[in-house]
This record gives sequence, C-alpha cells and structure tokens, in this order.
Amino acid sequence: MSTRIKVYCKNIDRYVTINGGDTIQQLYNDLSSEIPFRPICVRVNNKTEDLQYPVFSPKHIEFLPVTSDSGNRVYIRSLCMMLYRALTELYPGARLNICHSIAKGYYCKLSGVDVTAGVVSSLKEKMQQLVAQNLPFVRRELPVAAVKELFKKQNLLDKVLLLDTIHELYAVVYELDGVFDSYYAPLAPSTSFLKVFDLQPYEQGFLLFGPSLANPEQPAQPIPSEKMYNAFTEYLNFNKIIGINNVGELNAATESNRSSSLINVAEALHNKKISDIADEIARRYREGGARIVLIAGPSSSGKTTFTKRLAIYLLTNLLKPQMISLDDYFVDRVNTPKDESGEYDYESLYALDLPTFNADLQRVLAGEEIELPTYNFELGKREYRGNKLHLDDNTILLMEGIHGLNPELTADIPDEMKYSVYVSALTTLAIDDHNWVPTTDNRLLRRIIRDYKYRGVSPLETIRRWPSVRRGEERWIFPYQENADSTFNSSLIFELAVMKEYAMRMLKECPRDVPEYGKAYRLMNFLSYFTPIADRDVPPTSLLREFLGGSSFHY
Repeated sequence: MSTRIKVYCKNIDRYVTINGGDTIQQLYNDLSSEIPFRPICVRVNNKTEDLQYPVFSPKHIEFLPVTSDSGNRVYIRSLCMMLYRALTELYPGARLNICHSIAKGYYCKLSGVDVTAGVVSSLKEKMQQLVAQNLPFVRRELPVAAVKELFKKQNLLDKVLLLDTIHELYAVVYELDGVFDSYYAPLAPSTSFLKVFDLQPYEQGFLLFGPSLANPEQPAQPIPSEKMYNAFTEYLNFNKIIGINNVGELNAATESNRSSSLINVAEALHNKKISDIADEIARRYREGGARIVLIAGPSSSGKTTFTKRLAIYLLTNLLKPQMISLDDYFVDRVNTPKDESGEYDYESLYALDLPTFNADLQRVLAGEEIELPTYNFELGKREYRGNKLHLDDNTILLMEGIHGLNPELTADIPDEMKYSVYVSALTTLAIDDHNWVPTTDNRLLRRIIRDYKYRGVSPLETIRRWPSVRRGEERWIFPYQENADSTFNSSLIFELAVMKEYAMRMLKECPRDVPEYGKAYRLMNFLSYFTPIADRDVPPTSLLREFLGGSSFHY
C-alpha cells in the first residue's frame, strides 16, 4: 500500500494528498478543473522541475504557465530539441548550432547542409508534424559513460567533451522519439505543448521563434538587429580562431594550463576594439563633427569601465575627454515619474530634466561656460556647487547612461555633433551546440557580484529586482540599440569561469524558502559546468574588474 503524501499547491492555496511516487503530472490530472491553464512545468520547493517529477515527501508546488519566465525558458528549450529531432530525420549527419538570441529569436546555423528557404520550410513542416504526434520528452538519469556512448552515436562530440571535463558520475538526458539530447534545465511534457513557433531564414542561417511575450498565441516577430548580428558574428569568428567555442573547450584549455593565454588574448581584443572606436571618434571630431560621445547599454554591461578606457585612448588621439554624468540631471525626487506599482521609476527617460540638459549642452557647444549640477541622492534634489565646464580646443564630452541612444535625450543637438556607442555583454560562448549562454544571465551574475561586494545588496535582493531592471531595459534601451555608431561587446570568453567561485559563494546565501531561490539554483546549476579560473591573471584595467574588484580605475 502506497504512502499518502501532503502537497501544498500555491495555485489553489490548499493542501492535497497524492500517492508517494506519483508524478506532478498525475497530480495535475486530478486538479486540472481547478487550474485555469495548462502548465508546462512546475516549481517544487521554489525550484523549476518538469511535470515528470516524482513526489516522495511533502512539497510546496506551483504549476507554471508558458507565459511565466520559467515556463517560457522551458518552452524554448523544448523547441530546440524538437528542431534537432526534425533535423536528424530530414538531414541525417547535419549538425545544428543554436548560437544566441537575437532579433526576438534564436539564431541557428547548420553544417553538412546548405541553409535555403526550402530547407527552413521543410524543418518547420516536420516540427509541426511532431507537434501533432504529441510525442513525450522523456527524462532519464544515466551513468555518464552510457550518456557519452549515446552522444557519440549521434556525433554530438561537443557534449561528450563537456561530460569529459565536468567529471560527474551521472547525467540527465532527454529522449524524443529515439533521439537523445541534454539541457541544463527541464523540458515540456510533450511536443503538443509547442504549437506556437516559427522558423525564418536569416543571414547565414535561420531564426527560431517562440511565442510572443505580448501575444502568446502568436510567434514573436523579428526586429532589425544588423549591428547586433555583426557584433555577435565578429566574436564567434574570434572564438573559432582561438579554438574555444563552448564550455567543454574552455574547460579543456583550463585543465591544460592555457587560461592565462586566453585571458591575455581576450583582453587584447577588447583593447583593439576600444582603440578602433577611439580612432573613429577622433576622425569624426577632426572632420568638424562629433563633440559629444554618448555611451549606452543595459545594466552590468560594463559601461563605466568602457568609458574610462575609451577616455585613455582618446587622449592618445590628442583629444581631451571631459565626463558629464547624466545622473546629475535627475529631476527632484518629488517630480520623478512612477511605474505601474507606484514606485519611483529612475530608469525612465523622464526622470531626467531634458530641457535643462539640452540647454546646457547647446550653451557649452556654443563656447559658453556653464555650471554643472550635482544631484544630491540623500536629499533627492539637484544642487549647484560651482562645478564649471568650458570646452577648450580638442575637448570632447563623454556621457555614459542608459538613455544615450534615445534620440529624445539630445533632441536639440545636431546629429553630426554626436557619436554613440552601445555596450553590452553579448555572450558568444556556448555550453554546447544546442545550449547557449544567455546574455542576461551573464549580466545578472556580474550584478550579483558587484552589488554584494560594493553596495551591500544581497543576491536575493538583486535577483528580486532583476525583473524590474529587465522591463526598464526592454522599454528604454533595447529599442534604440541599432541607433549606435559603434557596438562594443564587453563579454570576455573566460569571465564566467573566473566569476564562478565568487558567484557560487554568494548564490548559496539565497534562502530556499523564497521564490527567488529558483533563479539562484538555476544559475548555480549553470555555473557547475565551468572549471574555475583564478582571477590572478586578470589585469587591473580589465572590464571584469568593475565587478570583481581590484581595478586600477576609481569608481
């Protein structure tokens, strides 16, 4: 006789009982009339699990829809495996590489078959057939030796290398209609959950689209992303040249004592890119154009260190950089706009005094001396403390802030007098061919470390605030990223391995009895794939030092 177990279900706010060993899917079948949506996954004791999860002891659970953050991630991962299954049937021997997210989709490349409109159409049609067949994604936990043999038979040698370098005894794989694959987080119960998707040819490959966040009944639509694509492609080519395309290859390099060489090469690439941007700004300046450099990017993209390093390279071009902080042009706190929850929205463009800001710029560009404001964050008011600014010959203004690419910020300044740079950590290192490293996770880990070390903010609070930060980015930053004259990719191929031990210590402090623990757990699971690299070889001028500490710059 099976043991009866009590489970608290947050969706219905009460305890229910199930047989020990039953899965969450079986529990949902009993409760489906009370749950107003079809769940794609479940949160068990604040960790995201698939619906095959068996219950052997009391739990707190919450069924999650596709529209939730975790549910959307499950949906996209499941689409990726379904795409791989379609490829193995239609084009045996072809290799799928899901590179990164871009243009509201996921950029995919194929080797072993030319990507044509016909190939993309055939893959889409096959995926639709798989949806109609309602095939299960079957989770299995097997000895690593057995998993490696499965992957060798499918020629997934990138996954074999990763398993070779993480030194675990067991590994989780998913099976779909006789094909095996691995993902570092759960998948959907079956292909029937994946009705909304699209494939569209794009550049040298194609884009995979999941549901639109605004309208989950329709697939997302592409947005212009040519500059982002070029930035990603440049770094993917760099990865290929140095032979580090995925975490397995990075781990192997670390184990063979090549990490210091990788650090030096990656830092040299940053130096070269910053130097190139400084040279272009100097050329524009001498042609009678740019006097203002606007530097924008999302949270934890490294804008501050980039700006300081750019200033050095501008000096080598015989220009005199002068910094202006956009924060000093905040309106008084009582006049700050509020968000939908009634909190002050400091990320809004209209938290800045745009008329005063533009008037000051016009005056200083006309040769006048102005008095710069200073924002008193304690009092929430702008003050004037006698800080004067006058542009001498060869002086160029540097302004760093999230709104730098928004044309409304400097609406009164002629375009030819402005040069804009978009800075973001466009992560190009993959876990393996079918699992990419999300740029947002990279930035969140940077922010967790920085907030903990320098702002006294716990990982819990940083994770709790992250959705609000992301909403602000979607509204105020990402729509304008293609406006940039130059794009600087601030990611470093070694950084996640260096950040691992910092981040793991901090993430372990996140309490298990809060919803944010789910994200902390997912990040720890993701970081477990990396062989750690000590930070001793990371130079003091590195952009990563803005987050780790030990920088030669003053912040």
